[in-house]
Amino acid sequence: MGRSPLSQLLLAKRLKASGIEVGLFGYSTFVPFNTSLNRLVKRVAKLGDDEPFILVGHSLGCILIRAALPRLGQQPAGCFLLAPPNIVPRAARFFASNPLYRFYTGDSGQLLLDDAFMAALPVPEGIVRVYAGTAGYKGKWSPFREEANDGVLSVSETMLSDGHEPILVPALHTFIMNSESVANDIAAAVASL
Repeated sequence: MGRSPLSQLLLAKRLKASGIEVGLFGYSTFVPFNTSLNRLVKRVAKLGDDEPFILVGHSLGCILIRAALPRLGQQPAGCFLLAPPNIVPRAARFFASNPLYRFYTGDSGQLLLDDAFMAALPVPEGIVRVYAGTAGYKGKWSPFREEANDGVLSVSETMLSDGHEPILVPALHTFIMNSESVANDIAAAVASL
């Protein structure tokens, strides 16, 4: 619910090693969602229209990417969505009435609770990859019971409405971007462009 560019450094290093030029973008839930969205749109606009580009996001960053798509002049050649909440997550519903949740997640947390907002987010065109973590606890005491999850989202909560099957990664939500297999898959997809 707000990451600094530091959280993506290992992924960035791996992508750079495969020849991909990388730019990092940070956001915070202490800033209004639309402010972060406007910053992202302006950042992408600076890339120009002459070179293809991809967007890689984690969690709420994926929501920012999908919300930005209609406002972008040139569409990304690929979108890589790491642990994206693509429907209202049960964790958000569970914590919705908690004052700490509302304080720490701001209006972004409220948007995550809005079924209409979540359903209206466009599905990216071009190459689309969704990565879902599976290292979360399963069992009697898990809110996910026996469903595969990353500790924050179940695999089913990451699925896009158009049937894109997520790529399963043995990682927790907070650390999925550190997975070498995710970096390798992104690099292989970019090489095919």
